[in-house]
Amino acid sequence: MTQLDALKGASIAFDLDGTLVDTAPDLVRALNESIAPFGLAPVPVDDVRAMVGRGARALIERAFVRAGAALDSSITEAALAHFLKTYGDDIAAMSRPFDGVEAALDVLAVSGARLSVCTNKPSALARKLIDALELSHRFERITGPEDTSAKKPDPAHLLTAAGEGAPDRFIALVGDSEPDVLSARGAGAAAVIFTRGYSEKPVSTLGADRLFDSFRELPAILAKLAARRG
Repeated sequence: MTQLDALKGASIAFDLDGTLVDTAPDLVRALNESIAPFGLAPVPVDDVRAMVGRGARALIERAFVRAGAALDSSITEAALAHFLKTYGDDIAAMSRPFDGVEAALDVLAVSGARLSVCTNKPSALARKLIDALELSHRFERITGPEDTSAKKPDPAHLLTAAGEGAPDRFIALVGDSEPDVLSARGAGAAAVIFTRGYSEKPVSTLGADRLFDSFRELPAILAKLAARRG
């Protein structure tokens, strides 16, 4: 018997942007193409990493606020339409899984864990991205906001992603930001947070069960949490 045996049958859900995949390069490309017609200077990619957690509309609004530029609903809608088309047309041009993601998923799958995606990214875009990166076969389900009754931080999102019977087994949400921690807390699940993601707040302040810097650490962290919850 090994430590990883504690993960057999466990439901492990993953956030997408900033957790499984570094999507910021493509998001900043689409953002800058969308705001350029309105005279705004490009936003640096490192700034976008701290801005992406609340969706495309908020990303555009923040870009205008950052530039001190006027914004009304017609501008927002025009920029948003441009953003969604530009991003969706080449969704994985520069986006890549973080180092060690695929190896960690392999270990978790061999251990008998049930893997899913729990993301606030629009469902169609999430599936398109995961398909483009050839990761879809690794997950039982991909649950975006259109696939559940309420999106993160609502616990219903995580419970939908975890699947039928989830409350009767160990559940963890692997994410990078406050909505992930809050969703896990509400569902009675473990919150495990990636320190190199896209959190607006310092990850040390989020109240996660564990933080991790590298996906090489993740299977052992999850196994220890699962064993403790017994």
